[in-house]
Amino acid sequence: MKTLIVHAHPEPKSLNGSLKDLAVSTLSDAGHEVRVSDLYAMNWKAVVDAEDYGPAASRPLRVARDSGRAFESGTLTPDVRAEQEKLLWADAIVFQFPLWWYTMPAILKGWVDRVFTHRFAYGVGEHSDTKYGERFGEGTLAGRRALLSVTVGGPESHYAARGINGPVDDLLFPIQHGILHYPGLDVLPPFVLYGADRTTVEDYPDIAKAWEQRLLTLESTEPIPFRRQNFGDYELPSLHLKEGLEPTGRTGFGLHVSG
Repeated sequence: MKTLIVHAHPEPKSLNGSLKDLAVSTLSDAGHEVRVSDLYAMNWKAVVDAEDYGPAASRPLRVARDSGRAFESGTLTPDVRAEQEKLLWADAIVFQFPLWWYTMPAILKGWVDRVFTHRFAYGVGEHSDTKYGERFGEGTLAGRRALLSVTVGGPESHYAARGINGPVDDLLFPIQHGILHYPGLDVLPPFVLYGADRTTVEDYPDIAKAWEQRLLTLESTEPIPFRRQNFGDYELPSLHLKEGLEPTGRTGFGLHVSG
């Protein structure tokens, strides 16, 4: 299995850095081919601008149109093309990052903004009255798996159903459903490490064991059963969930998970 690890933390000796290193060694020892995009070490440029799309970029800049044209013509900036090639190479992608202000670090969001271009991650497939593109379960990255490994500063109780921060599944929904499932990835249940700011050296062996176990089931873990757009669960063209499909008592983001 070929696995890409996308890592976003500025300190190599951080807990996130240790989990990234452990993922590399564990997967390599298990026979995976592993590549790493360490965004801070790469000094990744996090902002979209006209330079991403070559000399033919329009004025004023139109990000969707220009990124799609540059993708199709092969004129995207080399760093973006390299990351797209890694995604196409991989069978699985592991994202290692801390949850900062309820979302991913800006450098990782910038990686998504620049790499998930039009005609690569969105704007793919037929767009008509009966099909609104290949997305949410279909698309360029279909057939690949994705796993979030996230460190969280607060205790688990703060992220429970009645916790003040909201359920962690809700906080991660825009990433797991809106970024990863959208271009077709099968998203595995996340590995969430709570109380990361209070973790001690003595805690690490148990953390490492749990992380190793998750990594070694990367190929066999059942993905989150997000509903697929074009497989009968949604009305067209509104893309509203059909009446009668909502699980009892479930609302909001949970409507878009079957079962």
